[in-house]
Amino acid sequence: MPRILVLGVGNILFTDEGIGVRCVEALERSYTFSDNVTLMDGGTLGVKLMGPLMESEVAIICDAVLGDGPPGTVYRLLGEDLRKSLAFRDSMHQTDLVDTLTMCELAGRRPAAVVIGMEPADYQSMGVELSSVAQGAMPAMMRAVLEEIAAAGGSFSPNPS
Repeated sequence: MPRILVLGVGNILFTDEGIGVRCVEALERSYTFSDNVTLMDGGTLGVKLMGPLMESEVAIICDAVLGDGPPGTVYRLLGEDLRKSLAFRDSMHQTDLVDTLTMCELAGRRPAAVVIGMEPADYQSMGVELSSVAQGAMPAMMRAVLEEIAAAGGSFSPNPS
């Protein structure tokens, strides 16, 4: 079974900048995953994420994404579109994740990467809570991540309420 890393990135101190981390937290609360799926709060770790990335065949990165849609829009990004993700723009994060993936490739082990992201309503105000728009769109983002996990060969089941 392929090793799948679901990586939530972002700074939870800046409202919707923490969308990715909050998504991973919600998934951990709501589901149990097969042994080949690892959920991780990557925060703003940048290059320090090389180890977990290199140990995976598939990386599903959850993040805030600056696209062309209204706040709350959920995106699936591949290839050059990865740079729409805040983690791939060297914004609040310490290092551009494209650079980190390139370093993984140079070291001989780069996972297939996809970003599941959401357009933030506010990613500049200090605050640990997501905006109401992001909170309302979180179930759609979670479903998109679950679809990626299933497509990559992972499985999950809802936790009892």
